[in-house]
Amino acid sequence: QVQLAESGGGLVQDGGSLRLSCAASSGTIGSLVMGWFRQAPGKNREFVAGISASGGSLKYLDSVRGRFTISRDNAKNTLHLQMDSLKPEDTATYYCAARAGWGITFNGLEYHYWGQGIQVTVSS
Repeated sequence: QVQLAESGGGLVQDGGSLRLSCAASSGTIGSLVMGWFRQAPGKNREFVAGISASGGSLKYLDSVRGRFTISRDNAKNTLHLQMDSLKPEDTATYYCAARAGWGITFNGLEYHYWGQGIQVTVSS
C-alpha cells in the first residue's frame, strides 16, 4: 500500500509559477508509473503529466506541454510537477497518482493509488 500526499499548491497570478510535490509516506514509488491529474469545478478529471518508473518516458497533456515539467526522485520517494507560465484555465485541484503496471496511461481508472489533492488557483 502506497500513501501519497501533495504539497506546494496555492494562489498565483497569471504567468506565475508553482512547484507541486508528492511524497510517499509508506511504500516506495520506485517501481511505479506516476502521474498528475487535475479536476476543475464542473469538469471531468484529466490527465496532466505522467512519468515512467525509470523517469525515461514522459507524457503531457497538449495544453501544458512546454509549460509543465514532471520529474521524480526515486531515492527520496518523491514526484514533482514544475508549472510555469500558469494560466487561469490551469486552476484546479491537482492529484498525484501511481499505478503498478507498465506504461503511462491517460486513464485515471488504471491508477491504483491517489493523493488527497491540492488546490492550484491562477488569478487573471
